[in-house]
Amino acid sequence: MWPWGHLASAYLVYAAYARFGRGHRPTAAATLAVAVGSQAPDLVDKPLAWTASILPTGRSLAHSLLIVVPVVVALYVLAGRTSGDDPRADRRPLAVAFGIGTVVHVFGDALYPLLRLEVSHLGFLLWPVVPPIEYEVEQSFAAHFALVEPSPELAFEFLLVVVALVVWRADGYPGLATVLSWPARALDAIGGR
Repeated sequence: MWPWGHLASAYLVYAAYARFGRGHRPTAAATLAVAVGSQAPDLVDKPLAWTASILPTGRSLAHSLLIVVPVVVALYVLAGRTSGDDPRADRRPLAVAFGIGTVVHVFGDALYPLLRLEVSHLGFLLWPVVPPIEYEVEQSFAAHFALVEPSPELAFEFLLVVVALVVWRADGYPGLATVLSWPARALDAIGGR
């Protein structure tokens, strides 16, 4: 799945969780945590595999459920310990949002191999117990983006983006004001104002 597909699917899953599981719309902070979580596996694995050659493939360490699940649980536990007695300081909802984004990413990468019944391409879910497959594509950012071409998968991901944008709008664009304020905050921080 491409980055936009990961972001859209993670937001849709989190928005459903927030509305139906928690009884409210996604908050700005949680939306940003979901966005970061939805990209985290690729932000870890791809540079470490494709640029630094530390990992065997761009789907290994941060795409493995053997690693992701304990990390998400640890984040949740740590977020609970840092919240103290003030319920407004509780960071566990952010850990949940990040965890949902990350787990949805991992299962998003498993979706197409599952639909094509390519079970051997799912080994990354249990890396390092299951060795990674050798991809036919050169392991680089440029080589992968060169593969973007019209396909049913690409159309599905753009449909996910459209649906996610509609839901995000209905939720009041959580996180947008925060992101739009970053340039002004950065200028203030460096003394530009």
